[in-house]
Amino acid sequence: MSDEDEIILSELDDEELVQQMFDDLYDGLKEEIEEAVNILLERGWQPYDILTKALVGGMTIVGHDFRDGILFVPEVLLAANAMKGGMAILKPLLAETGAPRVGKMVIGTVKGDIHDIGKNLVGMMMEGAGFEVVDLGINNAVEKYMEALETEAPDILGMSALLTTTMPYMKVVIDTMVEQGVRDDYIVLVGGAPLNEEFGKAIGADAYCRDAAVAVETAKEWVGRKHNQKSA
Repeated sequence: MSDEDEIILSELDDEELVQQMFDDLYDGLKEEIEEAVNILLERGWQPYDILTKALVGGMTIVGHDFRDGILFVPEVLLAANAMKGGMAILKPLLAETGAPRVGKMVIGTVKGDIHDIGKNLVGMMMEGAGFEVVDLGINNAVEKYMEALETEAPDILGMSALLTTTMPYMKVVIDTMVEQGVRDDYIVLVGGAPLNEEFGKAIGADAYCRDAAVAVETAKEWVGRKHNQKSA
C-alpha cells in the first residue's frame, strides 16, 4: 500500500468511519479499532452508541460469515481480539453511564474437560454482541457453577464439553439446579463438538448451540423472551 492510499481515520466522516471499523474488525486490526473508538469519543459519540453501532454492528457481519463458512476460527479470534481492544476503552465509560446491556452470561467448560477454544470463541462473540461475560475457565465442578450463579446473577449459564466422557456432567449441573429450585431462574445453553440437539433436550438444557454464531443468536432470542415475560 503506498502512502497515498493510506486511510486516515480522523479524516473520515462518522458514517465512513463506522463502515471502516466494520472492515477493520473483519480484518482483525486491533490498533485501528482502538484509534477509531477514540476518534468517535472525541467527536462526542456516546459509548453505548459506539458499542452497538460500530463494534456490535461489525461483529454481527463476522458472526454471519462464520456461520456461513466464509470465515474460520482463526479469523474470528482475530476479529474478536480487535473488538476487545475497542471494548477495553469503552467498558469503564459504559459503567459510568449505566448503559443498558443485552444480558449477562456465565460460561465454563465442565469438570474433567480442559478444552477451551470453542468456549473462548463463544465468550468473545457474546461480548461482541453486547453481553457481559463471566468466564469460569475449564474443568468446572458443579459447585463452581452454582457459586457463580449465586454471585454473578446471570441471565444465562453456558456449558461446554468436547469429550463424550465429560458430556454427562452437564446433566449433573442441571439436576443440581433443579434440586436447589433455581433451574427456572436461568437460561441454560450447552455446546461442544460431540453434543447434539437430542442430547441438549435429554439433559434438560434450554438449547444446544452448534457454534459461537448460533450461541449468540440463541442467547439474544432467549433473553428477549425472558425480558418480555417479566414485563408482561
